[in-house]
Amino acid sequence: MWKRNRKGSISYGIVGLGRFGEALVQELAKSGAELLVMDRDESRVREMRELTENALVVGNLDKKTLTETGIQNCDVAVVCIGEHMEASILTTLNLVSLGVPTVISKATSPEHGEILRRLGAEVVYPERDMAVRLANRLANSKVLDFIQLSEKINITKLLVPECLVGKMVLDVDLRARFNLNIIAIENCGVVMEHVDPSYSFREHDILIVSGSKEGINRFADWAEQ
Repeated sequence: MWKRNRKGSISYGIVGLGRFGEALVQELAKSGAELLVMDRDESRVREMRELTENALVVGNLDKKTLTETGIQNCDVAVVCIGEHMEASILTTLNLVSLGVPTVISKATSPEHGEILRRLGAEVVYPERDMAVRLANRLANSKVLDFIQLSEKINITKLLVPECLVGKMVLDVDLRARFNLNIIAIENCGVVMEHVDPSYSFREHDILIVSGSKEGINRFADWAEQ
């Protein structure tokens, strides 16, 4: 049975090593997170052993087997088997009932997501979220990246419009005009996290802003005029 090794660190249990699960393990491993991963496919598990020694071949995801893996000792468990709805739902139910503090489950449809949510899981839609990001990049040439946190809150990276170059943040006042907040400004790989109101926009600045999709679109339309 797996048990946490490092006190004070967040531990993650990843169930399912498809494309989403594998990418998640790789990114978490880069951050030095403590990981317990499992899948029924031995070859996938073998590949993950290069990233964590706690990689298990598990063919049955019933409550007893999950308990034997020690996943109930994790702070966060992520169910990455959305393509197989029944297995996804039963695994989520078992992890919630085992008392894992945070259970996050991948869903492939709104109906699937609603069931998972009612079981007590946080729900993610990887394909939908990626499609939203890509659509916003394609629809607006100045949008470099787009992350939707909720219906009203988005984080967007925008190339500074030419009309703003040389103007101060205070004078442009994106908050008053478009209800957008500048989180940071990046230029040539250097990120300014605390933006002074007297800062003058420079060519090639990348603005990282938060706000509604409507506000971002209004700002982009205004910049094109």
